[in-house]
Amino acid sequence: MADTCRVITIANQKGGVGKTTTAINLATALAAIGERVLIVDLDPQGNASTGLGIDREDREISSYDVLLGDCDAIEAAIPTAVPNLSIVPSTMDLLGVEMEISGAEDRVFRLRKALSRVASRFSYVLVDCPPSLNLLTLNAMAAAHSILVPLQTEFFALEGLSQLLNTVEQVRRSINPSLEIQGIVLTMFDKRNNLALQVVEDVRSHLGDKVYQTVIPRNVRVSEAPSHGKPAILYDLQCAGSQAYLQLASEVIRRERQLAAA
Repeated sequence: MADTCRVITIANQKGGVGKTTTAINLATALAAIGERVLIVDLDPQGNASTGLGIDREDREISSYDVLLGDCDAIEAAIPTAVPNLSIVPSTMDLLGVEMEISGAEDRVFRLRKALSRVASRFSYVLVDCPPSLNLLTLNAMAAAHSILVPLQTEFFALEGLSQLLNTVEQVRRSINPSLEIQGIVLTMFDKRNNLALQVVEDVRSHLGDKVYQTVIPRNVRVSEAPSHGKPAILYDLQCAGSQAYLQLASEVIRRERQLAAA
């Protein structure tokens, strides 16, 4: 993989934690400061594709075709309404891809191979994973330099996180020794909720510097944006959620530079 291109996988096996929202808005924030960004939608639900305004009938070539090796990521990439941001869209075909490639020796490295051929075109590739630790997520981890974990500020947050961190450690030992935890971003935070405040405190005490300073608030405008086919940053730049994602982008860039220099 070209040193100039950083691949960040956005993963959490739990659904509804803000994974896709984080992928879309972080990518938009990075693109807004002039970075060339590609999102790879690896979730069969295709919410990242929909949230960036890509109609289902326009997804003739998708991440499914890329994983099968029928095309490369550049052929599948579709420009979005955000300058400097493209997406390899997802379709429901991804539901069957595990069965189709499970017998292949390189089944875990399909995405890494596909991205190695396009790394010179982008400064960041963000991979949006399905809410499970399956072959799609393993492909994303095998291809990544680092992992970003969205974590909802709720009671069972740490319980699910430990399982994910164990998986990351197994991937590091067996298929991608250079994989790093980019950071953990706390999402859907409601400062009026005492439990949410306690979760933030607990996560920071357990994981220290791995947790970003930026916390993503629960925000109506961020929730509305996908139904308009837009990132929140385009839908309402001034809302609290959009401003938080801009702050997160600056933290991500700072950490990526530190990781790349290490």
